[in-house]
Amino acid sequence: MTDSATAAFRRLLAGPDVIMAPGAPDPFYARLVARTGFPAVYMTGAGTTAVRLGMPDIGLLTMTEMVDNAARIVDASGLPVIADCDNGYGGPLNVRRAIQSYERAGVAAVHMEDQIIPKRCGHFSGKQLVSAEEMVTKIKAAVDAKADSDFVVIARTDAIAVEGFDAAMDRAAMYEEAGADMLFVEAPTDTRQLAKIGSNFSVPHVANLASSRRTPLLPAEELGELGFKLVIYPGLLLLSTIRAALSCLDHLKEKRTWAGMEADLPTFDEMLTLMGMEEVESLEERYALPEQGGTR
Repeated sequence: MTDSATAAFRRLLAGPDVIMAPGAPDPFYARLVARTGFPAVYMTGAGTTAVRLGMPDIGLLTMTEMVDNAARIVDASGLPVIADCDNGYGGPLNVRRAIQSYERAGVAAVHMEDQIIPKRCGHFSGKQLVSAEEMVTKIKAAVDAKADSDFVVIARTDAIAVEGFDAAMDRAAMYEEAGADMLFVEAPTDTRQLAKIGSNFSVPHVANLASSRRTPLLPAEELGELGFKLVIYPGLLLLSTIRAALSCLDHLKEKRTWAGMEADLPTFDEMLTLMGMEEVESLEERYALPEQGGTR
């Protein structure tokens, strides 16, 4: 019997290595993460908003839309999934429902931030925070809602950009005391801040190497030496495709054909392999009916 996703993620947390989790906005990207051998995948909220709405991450997606995407990423990847839970989608009772929904979806961990509703991406300006005391009640509600003790609740504070670094550290200490399994101090701006975050708490830490580049893009091993256990890369895969897609479209518009791009693109069969076509064909063969004349 294989481990549950939550048990597998807890085993990674207890291991010696820094966990690298590239961000996947949808199931196909999640398959790519699994294909390349990463131990976990991160469901990016900003990426989910980008692929589902074509808009920036300003709190437009609902809890059910986010959970639906997380469940599909779980199924496609087969990896422990760390999912964005935004600000818990309301008060403590909303938080309870969100945690229960993500847990039923098969997610291994979620992070929840201390922003008001509607929230904004942690690397946008104009963020506003709830009080630390209100966030503490939401963390307690999240921890109480867990049916699986291995499910990981990550408490995130966005206070550095709003109230300053010291206030963010104070909030993180309160969130740890409230029962958070991990801490996520968003958007530290230099290695001094990273080192202070990594050395001041007893629970594991998340480092977010977002595409805004506000946080130094250090190697995972160096972040591990500073005290971080999980490193997420939310927008990297989406960024990697934008110029390639625009180049293909420019070529098509100019040449009126996609001939000439073949060397830069995977083949149709390669794409099918990435989508699991071999498994589909195997299952079709297993469940195929014997020939019965002209009757289907």
